[in-house]
Amino acid sequence: MSAYFAFARSSFHSQLAYRNEVWANIFGKLVQVFARVAIWQAAYAGIGGIVVDGVSLQQMVTYALLGGAVMGATRPERIIGEIGRSLKTGDIAVWLLKPLSYPLYLFANECGSFGYRLMTQVIPTVTFTALFYGMLPPASLFDGLMFVAFWALSFTLLFLMSALFGLIAFWLMTSFSLDWILGALLQLFSGLLVPFWFFPEPLATVARHLPFAWVVYYPNAVYLGRLSTAEVWLHLGLGLAWAALFLIGVLWLWRCASTRITVQGG
Repeated sequence: MSAYFAFARSSFHSQLAYRNEVWANIFGKLVQVFARVAIWQAAYAGIGGIVVDGVSLQQMVTYALLGGAVMGATRPERIIGEIGRSLKTGDIAVWLLKPLSYPLYLFANECGSFGYRLMTQVIPTVTFTALFYGMLPPASLFDGLMFVAFWALSFTLLFLMSALFGLIAFWLMTSFSLDWILGALLQLFSGLLVPFWFFPEPLATVARHLPFAWVVYYPNAVYLGRLSTAEVWLHLGLGLAWAALFLIGVLWLWRCASTRITVQGG
């Protein structure tokens, strides 16, 4: 376990070498958040009300800020790209000789990067925009604590999805477009752009049951108090079930990929 902690720490410190990139990333995050908030302000102004379907404008502003925070600290394209580069250079074969798990290495590496982005990008961005626009507190202490739990689940699920898509590159021999496909699915079905309570039926019902919903929609819905206590526990359990399913898929694909490398490499 100490080896994986070392990988996480190394990933965190390696990000510090690119300090100029911090300001560029913060600026980029600010532009994205300002754009999302401006869209909802324009939408509510066009309707001529401050409450739509029981959702206030301030709740939507908070939703947009939280959506950027939840998604901003995790980079699926980075995980998929890491697998693609290792496959292209042949470094992936070295992991067959190490008494370590490649999926766990990827997870530790992403944890280090997550911590770096959280401190240098997400927290400053959310703090600045919250002071500028105003941000609602959690609906209750319970909702605030459960938001943290759902955020951790969101990070785990997003990593497992990215690893699963990345491992598919062993059969395609390239990770090209895999990150784009996952990104498109997340944009549409995670609730990042539009929360599901504004989706038409039956699309809303379908989207609520897809694993992508636990990446953005459910953490934000919990924070805003849109779910009852029973629903919070129910969806936490369902999210953990999705995570377990993706974990099994990642481990199975890595085992198949390892066999494929061994056969092709001799």
